Amino acid sequence: MNPVPFSAAVLALVLQPLVGAAPQAQQTLSSTLAPRERLAQDITALLESPGVSRGTWGISVHSLDKSETLFERNPRALMVPASVAKLAALAVTADVVGWDFAFETVVRVTGPVRGGVLRGDLIVAGSGDPSIGGRAGDDFQPWIEAIKRAGITRIDGRIIGDDDAVDEPRPGAMWAWDDLGYTSGALFGALNYGENRLLITVAPGDGPGAPTKLSVPFGAEDRSLVNRSITGLPRSEAFLWPEQRPGEPGLTIAGSLPAGSASSRLFVSAGDPTRWFVGVLRRELQRAGIEVTGGSYDIDDLMPKPDSGAAPVIYVHRSRPLAELAQPMLKDSINLYAEAVLRMSTGRMGGRTNDDALAALKARLSAWGLQPDGLQVVDGSGLSRRDGIAADTLVAVLTRMYDATLTSPWMTGLPIAGRDGSLRNRLRSGAAENNVRAKTGTMSNIRSLAGYVYTRDHEALAFVIMVNNFEGTGEQAQGVIDAIAERLAVFSRSE
Repeated sequence: MNPVPFSAAVLALVLQPLVGAAPQAQQTLSSTLAPRERLAQDITALLESPGVSRGTWGISVHSLDKSETLFERNPRALMVPASVAKLAALAVTADVVGWDFAFETVVRVTGPVRGGVLRGDLIVAGSGDPSIGGRAGDDFQPWIEAIKRAGITRIDGRIIGDDDAVDEPRPGAMWAWDDLGYTSGALFGALNYGENRLLITVAPGDGPGAPTKLSVPFGAEDRSLVNRSITGLPRSEAFLWPEQRPGEPGLTIAGSLPAGSASSRLFVSAGDPTRWFVGVLRRELQRAGIEVTGGSYDIDDLMPKPDSGAAPVIYVHRSRPLAELAQPMLKDSINLYAEAVLRMSTGRMGGRTNDDALAALKARLSAWGLQPDGLQVVDGSGLSRRDGIAADTLVAVLTRMYDATLTSPWMTGLPIAGRDGSLRNRLRSGAAENNVRAKTGTMSNIRSLAGYVYTRDHEALAFVIMVNNFEGTGEQAQGVIDAIAERLAVFSRSE
């Protein structure tokens, strides 16, 4: 459904198949309504569109300039929000620790350095930085340079990851098992690299029916893979996907690839974040000419457990500030960043468990004067189907965070319609283009959009639109949401 400017004639065509009224009758009815009533009528008609009429909607539209509600539908109902849940986590954490907050990762050595040789282990202690090797962070080059500055050209020991500052990596409550193989379901931990995603190359086998051939980058061989993908007939459809099946330690690669076709690249979850991190670091050290005689380990797997806190520090890596980490979190909706940001809602010196963070999140919302029962979430990313947020609660968060100058990290981080992020290809060629700034949310049978729009009179609105359990396609639901956003963009109190 392509968004178009609304007029009486267009509205009549929308309403006619829904309520059976004649176009002229609808035009007459519409022309007698006040602008706000006409807006409500138009949105209500859109909610009865094919594919979404059986869905449950949670909508709140609030005028920031006039401090009044323009439209509501089930504003207090707890809706599964999908990724618009990230807005609550970021708003609270920014308020608690500030936009200048940076994660720190500390590198220590457990032995002396003599003649360029570290006679001991290299221990890396993380605090949850999601950005190392990712879209908002640096690769390991600064680390390697720091280790060389410490006079180390060889490590007679192991590379050990200390992830004890954050709770152990695990899926969030009620994360769907079939999400866990994808990068969107990558586990979060104290140590993360490259957004915990692994690139697998899949090539067709020797002929139809033969297994495909999998390859992974050097240093990633520890990721256990189970190949259940096959080679299909020539010119058949290529369709590959990862599955982290319950009870199986290995990641399954399933599907098919046509015989004679080119290789296909598939990004998947890297598995255990700590083992992934130290494995990649060990590989990069060796590539840089620093020999490592020992293996790479999670500190929890070693007995006796090294006392990393007593080891001398040779390097402290600081992430970019929260203001910059918010960009991929909002623009590209990376779940890993959201889980990291949620943990910081406890403050710079607070506990780093998920439970600590959720308690801090609700406490801060209550301190803002919001009803705590308007948000019932179990993660920071919105990937869980146990998450529930009311539209009026999320509108209150948007209202608090609004910056009319559009220069705050909050405002610049939101995707812009028709321009960037997850709205790059949406809401083009209408009044909403380069106007709507909003976070998207997408899960099966769930679509959401929450952010800001300026009306035709340049009145600032905060809006939340969520739909759960619709009967049609995701494209139909997204089309209706976009049409509502477009209708808000053309709204005028003098229409």
